[in-house]
Amino acid sequence: MKDSLNNKCFIQAGSAISPQATFDSDDWSRQLIASDTNRMECIEPAYAAFIAPNSLRRMSRLLKMGLTTAMKCLQEAGITVPGAIITGTGKGSLQDTERFLKNIEEYSERALNPTPFIQSTYNAINGLIALQQQCTRYNNTFVNRGFSFENAMLDSLLYLREHPAETVLLGAFEEMTAEHFFIKERAGYWKPGVNNLNFLQQGNTPGSIAGEGTAYFCLSNQQDSSSLARLRDVEMLYKPGAEKLRSSLQQFLSSNELKVEDISLLLSGENGDARFQQYYDAVEAALGEVPKLPYKVFCGEYDTSTAFATWMASKLMGSGETPLTVSNLLTKPYTSLQNILIYNNYMGDQHSFILIQKA
Repeated sequence: MKDSLNNKCFIQAGSAISPQATFDSDDWSRQLIASDTNRMECIEPAYAAFIAPNSLRRMSRLLKMGLTTAMKCLQEAGITVPGAIITGTGKGSLQDTERFLKNIEEYSERALNPTPFIQSTYNAINGLIALQQQCTRYNNTFVNRGFSFENAMLDSLLYLREHPAETVLLGAFEEMTAEHFFIKERAGYWKPGVNNLNFLQQGNTPGSIAGEGTAYFCLSNQQDSSSLARLRDVEMLYKPGAEKLRSSLQQFLSSNELKVEDISLLLSGENGDARFQQYYDAVEAALGEVPKLPYKVFCGEYDTSTAFATWMASKLMGSGETPLTVSNLLTKPYTSLQNILIYNNYMGDQHSFILIQKA
């Protein structure tokens, strides 16, 4: 994608619920919370400040997390009704899906409660946000596994190109239920006996650590003093070899008028899975001495983990400081942040680059 597609796009606000203390404090920057097992679970906030009690009791866990994250983001940006709501999710509300399937069996397909089915659809959170904010504008959800958030981001950039005076609420959401964790565990997705502090140290074995999270951003073409960062570009590659990955990275940087030495920090989606380490090694080799931060130590592995990486990049750009939790994980210190490159691959098939710049 050429830079002309995304001439000006600024992150005005960002909010995230994750396995770290990211929602209503900056504690994530001072203390890295260790998971007890190979499954990282979100630290959930008090929802009552954002959702009415009569609605709260009818919502599943992911719907509460997604809606609350979106409301907090809009609140921080000072926006009531966005011009568009665009999200990405790999699985949607698994809890509601599982509940509906169990009800089908339990009640022999008769007298089923429709609520779990309604809330299990991928666009349920978008609909809730639109209802709460009375937003009748463009509303879209992308479900493309490891490309879900990237496609939502690309659609946001296209929307702002066509509607330069408007704002976009961009987001992603994912949850890990006990049942889904068990199924993926049997398929070899997770490393046994690890947590988020040591799973990367076992990079010679297959599997990773399970994660989840929600993240939302308010995007605008207008830069002001509150802008956290500039969202410059995004690119997706399907099943590239290591050489194709390296050449695509060079083309991606060139199309944005950058050289390798212009990259201040690599936020790497490295997940400890030996089957896919070759791709991360290829990108790191192409970037040479660029400092690296493995962001999945904070959030775990899931379809839309790049949304958390984008949130982290915007916070690092906005603060201009190096948090203690980040400095402890860096391969080498960085001096100043001008360009942050996010690289991730999902199961070795879906690869993406996201470029975040200083506003």
